[in-house]
Amino acid sequence: MKKACAIGRKLRDLNIRHYGIVRIDSAAGAAEWAKDPEANTKRIADTFREACEIAEGFGERLAAEGEICWAGMHSWRRNVQLLEMVGRPETLGFQADMAHTMLFTMGYNAPEDRLLPDDFVWSQSDRLAEAYRKMAGALRPWTIDFHVAQNDGSVKGAGSHDKTGRHCLPLDPEGKLDIVRDAGAWIRGDDGEPTRAFAHICWDGCMFPNSVMLDPQTWRDVLRVMIAVRNAHGWN
Repeated sequence: MKKACAIGRKLRDLNIRHYGIVRIDSAAGAAEWAKDPEANTKRIADTFREACEIAEGFGERLAAEGEICWAGMHSWRRNVQLLEMVGRPETLGFQADMAHTMLFTMGYNAPEDRLLPDDFVWSQSDRLAEAYRKMAGALRPWTIDFHVAQNDGSVKGAGSHDKTGRHCLPLDPEGKLDIVRDAGAWIRGDDGEPTRAFAHICWDGCMFPNSVMLDPQTWRDVLRVMIAVRNAHGWN
């Protein structure tokens, strides 16, 4: 934590990083966490609170990465619980990745917190949008970092608590999100107005081979969809 925050401050001092957060996670799997959920969540909260003390000393803010593979952060409800337990909203917020957070609605690793019913089918786009807005509404007050992304709804891993999600390219025909519509669930508040809670947005391009990342068409497509998000929900 000290090393990451020191790097962040150095970049600010060099005047090349005017804004940013340091992203953190629990660095443990959901299967191990499930052996004693309450005690393990308390341990994560205590650790995050110590991380906040360090970050504040460097003038940094932290964002917890919302992803189903991280212990105690593997569902939308558990993320809210953890952030409330830490209780340092001025320092610790939430990092929302559109693709990873979509899996919260499906209940991977946390079936008790799923928002989409058992009979859901992907053609029911309005049903997905409703569940997505409910999930984002719970986490939006904490969100200080946002990644535009697409997801095909598939996961890696087996068992009840060891799955992790995938990204896909913005124009992938198997993509389940309406990227522009669903970005609004994070960017706009309940009143329909942009929250302006983060200074920039980015595209999450992890999990792709180098050949995809080096293809100029990849970035033309990414920029096209990000400009569409900005035009629909943009901010100054």
